[in-house]
Amino acid sequence: MTWIVETLDKRVDREIRKLAPDIQADLLHVLDLLEEFGPHDVGMPHVRHIRDKLWEIRARGRSGHGRGIYIAVKGRRLVILTAFTKKTATTPKKYIDLAMERAKEAKL
Repeated sequence: MTWIVETLDKRVDREIRKLAPDIQADLLHVLDLLEEFGPHDVGMPHVRHIRDKLWEIRARGRSGHGRGIYIAVKGRRLVILTAFTKKTATTPKKYIDLAMERAKEAKL
């Protein structure tokens, strides 16, 4: 049985479109892996647990690194809460907080 990957809303769609094309392509590749195999069978270097229910999609390209933060919800669904270009060694706290805030707003 496959998984469903979706974005939370149009804000996240815009964030993904802002990523460089090569990073977008890698992000979409990881999303395909998640849909086919599920979050339990896709691990590093593609996804990593952040904290609580939040997981990070790790996308790379020649132009840098991108990240998406998602949460697993009922019904074999994964919801992407935010996406951004990574410029530091660790995932910035502001993006983790943003993802948590959006998850609470959406009651996920």
